[in-house]
Amino acid sequence: MGNQLDLNKISTRKRIGNLHLLLAVLALIWVLPIVWIVLTSFRAEPGAYTKTFLPQGYTINNYVKLLTDRNVLNFPKMFMNTLIISICSCIVSTFFVLSVAYSLSRMRFAFRKTYMNLAMILGLFPGFMTMIAQYFILKAMGLTEGSSIRLGLILVYCACTGLGFQISKGFFDTIPRSIDEAAIMDGATQWQVFRRITMPLAKPIVIYTVMTAFIAPWVDFIFAKVLCRANADQFTVAIGLWNMLQKEYIYQWYTCFAAGAVLISIPIVILFLYMQRFYVEGMSGAVKG
Repeated sequence: MGNQLDLNKISTRKRIGNLHLLLAVLALIWVLPIVWIVLTSFRAEPGAYTKTFLPQGYTINNYVKLLTDRNVLNFPKMFMNTLIISICSCIVSTFFVLSVAYSLSRMRFAFRKTYMNLAMILGLFPGFMTMIAQYFILKAMGLTEGSSIRLGLILVYCACTGLGFQISKGFFDTIPRSIDEAAIMDGATQWQVFRRITMPLAKPIVIYTVMTAFIAPWVDFIFAKVLCRANADQFTVAIGLWNMLQKEYIYQWYTCFAAGAVLISIPIVILFLYMQRFYVEGMSGAVKG
């Protein structure tokens, strides 16, 4: 009996060891492209092709050129355009998504199920199917030229977010309705319940919504390219990085492209690190409740 237990323990340890090895290999595969793009951003040799994985020389000139060159590709201007669009879209979209999700979770009204079914059906179709129609609507409103392009992008990014309520609604459904009813009996309005009770209890989904609402416009290329067209002053970072890989720019700007890829990850990392503590606090509070 004792030998059998020992053999079972050895077998279990072996399986755990094999699992750890598999996870280590997968982690290495996941990290390798990140290491490569960081090394390439410091690479001294120009051009897209090299014979070795590691650069032959290192320099910070790629970052200096990326941040100081204003004649060909004005990366700082693109960065600021994208940051403004992403922050504004994040604030408005988060409010829209959470409001719609809370309303559908807590309130009962006419055509509620019809709206949810319609939203689910519309979500099956890719967003770029409507881009041409959206472009001509924005053109009729005068939002396709000059600085108004940023407002047009913000409107488009925010307008469709109300359809993405499913995940937030599912989280709100897990919060007991008895808490809301007790607050309403004490004289609280629906807005007070939403702001002072539901939101503190829903920190994890709020953080998730903020992250997705910020990242979506930050990395979007297709619609930004459709709306910006040749308006170089309104380019976003996605368009700028794509231009760096064009035939006429790739030799001189390829390593700058890698540097730009590193720089655009910084706001997302900062946002994640800042929001992570609130996410953990929300999860621990939910467990205690």
